[in-house]
Amino acid sequence: MLVTGAAGMLGSELLLRVPAGLEGVGSDLIPGPSVRAARVDLADPAAVERLWREFGPFEGVIHCAAYTAVDKAEAEPELAAKVNVEASRVLAQACARHAAHLVAVSTDFVFDGTASVPYVETDAPAPLSVYGRTKLEGERATLALHARGAAIVRTQWLYGPRGKHFPRTIVGFAREKGRLKVVADQSGCPTSTLELAPALWDVLSARATGVFHGACEGSTSWFGFTQAILEECGLAQVVLEPCTTQDFPRPARRPAFSALDSSKLAALRGRRFAPWRVALRNYLNVEPL
Repeated sequence: MLVTGAAGMLGSELLLRVPAGLEGVGSDLIPGPSVRAARVDLADPAAVERLWREFGPFEGVIHCAAYTAVDKAEAEPELAAKVNVEASRVLAQACARHAAHLVAVSTDFVFDGTASVPYVETDAPAPLSVYGRTKLEGERATLALHARGAAIVRTQWLYGPRGKHFPRTIVGFAREKGRLKVVADQSGCPTSTLELAPALWDVLSARATGVFHGACEGSTSWFGFTQAILEECGLAQVVLEPCTTQDFPRPARRPAFSALDSSKLAALRGRRFAPWRVALRNYLNVEPL
C-alpha cells in the first residue's frame, strides 16, 4: 500500500497504523523516517510510473500529499494547482491503470462557511480561496478519472503527534506570552490524526467510493478549542481574549462555519469518531505539550 505525503503529520501516522497483513510504502518530496521513496513528483507521470515499478505494485493508495499553505497559495496559485490538481490527476490515472484503489484526503475549505448545520457530502461546494478551489478541482479530477475505484475523505482542523499544528503552536505562545487573543467567529471540528488515520485505512479496506466526511464529533470555535487546550495542559491561568476574523486579516478567506457531518463514514465503519474534546485528551496522553 502506498501513502503519499508520508513525511507529514497525517501520512506519518498512517504508516504507523498500517493494518496487519499489509505493507506500507511512504513517498514524499522530502526525506524522513517514514519515507522509503523520497522526492517523488506526483505531477510527473513518468516519476509515478517509476514509483510503481521500483516500490510497487500497490493494491491501494492513500493520497495525503498536498499544498496546504492556505495563505501562501493566494500568491502561488500555479504551484498550488500543480500539487493539488495535476498530481491528483496523474495519481488517479496511475491507480486506474494499475487497478489500485485510491483514497484521497481533502478539506472543509471546499465550502464557503455560510451553513448553519454541519456540511454533508451532498452539499454544494463553494470554495473561498485558491487552496479550497484547487482541492475541489483535485477531488473532481480524482473521481472523474477513477470513478470506480476512488474515494474522497474531507477532513478539517487537523493535529497530531508529528508536524506543526494549532495545539502545539498555541501552547508555545501561551507559555511564552501568558496572554492570548484568538478568533471566536470561525467554527469547525478539531480532528486528531489518531482518529483520522484508522478511518482512512477502513475506507481503503472497504474499497469504498465517492465522497465522505471524516472529522471528530461536535464543533467549536478556535477560541473554544484554545480554551480546551489550555485547560487540558494546565494553563488555565493564561489570559485568553476572543477576537474576530477582521481583527487578524489574512490573505485567504476562511469559511466562518465549516463543521463536517461524518455520519456517512460512521455508517461505513460501524462507529463514530470520538468527540473532539475526548480526542484532544487522548492526543495529549500520547504527546503531552
